[in-house]
Amino acid sequence: MSEEHETRPGLLHRLGHLAATVGKSGPKKKSTKVILQGSLAFLIFGFLVFTVVSQWSELKSKGVEFDLAWLLPAFAMIFLYYVLGAGLWGLILRFLGSPVPTMEAQKIWAQPLLVRYIPGTVLFLLARILMAEKVGVQRRVTTAGIVYEQAISIAGALTIATWFLIDHPDLQSQPARWLPLLILPVMVLLLHPGIFGPVSKRLLHALGRESLPQLMPFRGVVTIYLAYVVVWAVMGIGVFFAARAVHHLNLDDLAIVAASQMIGFLAAVVSAVTPAGLGVRDAAFAWAVKATLPSGSFGVGAVIAIAVRATQTVVELLYVGVVTALTRREGDENEIELAEEAAEEAAAIEAARKA
Repeated sequence: MSEEHETRPGLLHRLGHLAATVGKSGPKKKSTKVILQGSLAFLIFGFLVFTVVSQWSELKSKGVEFDLAWLLPAFAMIFLYYVLGAGLWGLILRFLGSPVPTMEAQKIWAQPLLVRYIPGTVLFLLARILMAEKVGVQRRVTTAGIVYEQAISIAGALTIATWFLIDHPDLQSQPARWLPLLILPVMVLLLHPGIFGPVSKRLLHALGRESLPQLMPFRGVVTIYLAYVVVWAVMGIGVFFAARAVHHLNLDDLAIVAASQMIGFLAAVVSAVTPAGLGVRDAAFAWAVKATLPSGSFGVGAVIAIAVRATQTVVELLYVGVVTALTRREGDENEIELAEEAAEEAAAIEAARKA
C-alpha cells in the first residue's frame, strides 16, 4: 500500500473540509431534489386551499367570518416573537463565548429567514454561518449555536404541546402520546456539557476541525429553554389573534390554539423537507386547531391555518425589512463616525507638523 493512500484523509475529514470552505465560491446549479421538495410543499398547501375553496359555502355556515381588526395585535405579538427569537440567538452566542452586538445578532438571525422558502434547510443554515463569520464568529461555534438553538426550541415547543397531545381526542387510543414526557428531559439533558462536550469534540475531530473554544454551561441551557417556552407562548398568543380574525374563538381557546401552532412546528421539524414547513406545518396545525371548533371541521381549520400562514409571512417580511433598514443605517452612521475620526486625526497630524 502506497504512502499516499495511507495518508489520504477519511470521509468525515473531507466533509469537514468541505464545510469549512463552502460558501467561498459561487452558488451551484439547483438540483432536481430542490424542485421535488418545493413541489411537495405546494402540493400539500394546495390541498388546504382546495379544501377551503371547494367547501366555502359550507364553511361560512360553520362560523367562518372576517374581523381584520384582530390582525393588529396578531402582527404585534408575532413581530415580538421574531425579535425575542433573535435575542435568544445572541444570548446563545454569548454563552458560547462569541458575543456579537445586539443589532448584528438580529440581522444574522433575520435575513436568512427568507432563504427558508427555498426547499431544504442547508442554504438557511449556511447563510447564518457565513453572516456570523463576517463578524468574527467561527463556523464551528455558529454551527454549535444552531444545534443548541434548534434542540432547545423544539423542547420549548414540545413543552407547550405535550398536554394537548396527551388530551387530544383523536389520540386517546395511542400510547405514543405519552412519549413527550420522556423525550423532553432527555433532549435537555443531552445538551449538558458533560454529554454535549465529548460528543461535539469527537465529531469535530473526525471532521478535521478543532474542538469548540467554549461550551454552553448547563445553567445557560436551562435559561434558554425556559426563555423559549415564553417565546413560543408569545407566538401562540399572536396565532390566536390571527385565528380570531377569521373565526370566532373564546379566550379559553387560547391555550389550544397556541398548542396547535406548536404541533404544526413540530410536524415541520419531523418532515424537514418542505420550505419553511409550508404545507406540512399548516396541515398539522389545521388538524390540531379543529379541536377548538364546535363543528370540528378540518375545512374551517384549514381556513385558520391559511390565515395564520399569511399573517406570519407578512410579519416575517416586515421584520426582516425593519432589521435590514436599521442595521444599514447603523452601518452608515459607523462609517461616518470613522471618517470623522480619521479626518480629525489627519488634521491633528497636520497641525503638529506645522507647529
